[in-house]
Amino acid sequence: MEATTVSGSADDSDAASPVTDDERLALGARSDPTAFATLYGRHREPVFRYLRARCTTDDDALDLNAVTFERALVAIARYRPLGAGFSAWLLRIARNAAIDLGRQNRTRPVPAPLGDAEAQPAQDDPEAAAIISEEHRRLRALVRALPEPQRDAVALRYSAGLTARQIGAVIGKSEEATQKLITRALSDLKEAYGHERR
Repeated sequence: MEATTVSGSADDSDAASPVTDDERLALGARSDPTAFATLYGRHREPVFRYLRARCTTDDDALDLNAVTFERALVAIARYRPLGAGFSAWLLRIARNAAIDLGRQNRTRPVPAPLGDAEAQPAQDDPEAAAIISEEHRRLRALVRALPEPQRDAVALRYSAGLTARQIGAVIGKSEEATQKLITRALSDLKEAYGHERR
């Protein structure tokens, strides 16, 4: 595959920010299906984890994952390597797909556990498994109780692995405002978790 370059004059090349490999692939995907396939392979898991944190079932998250990449393929010609990068652009599409599903269902999606919270404890210790399961249940309930902007920011950070800058691009806030949102959410979770343990 030929390397895709960003068009521009030699004079403005020093002022332009470097184009990442994902961005090159995204630009190349306009005419090369294998470039989009590479992007899909790189980003399907983080997108799924984010969608799983927003949806009530794995099936809904899988369906939305497919919708996200279908919409991204249709819109790839309009992608520009500016802002927070390709992954933030893709997760914004995923977020919009989840919002659309929520509107269709007329119910608010209940977030699933974040990150590896569903990792199975050792099966040879039922007591430890029960304790871990109860802790995960409590944490999920506390995350669900957060206001939606905080829930979404936490899911994007810990399920999809985005930075505050990238999350801001997805949810339409500045990097500083997004960092404050995440910090406040974590503070609220810590406080609520402490109150429950008393």
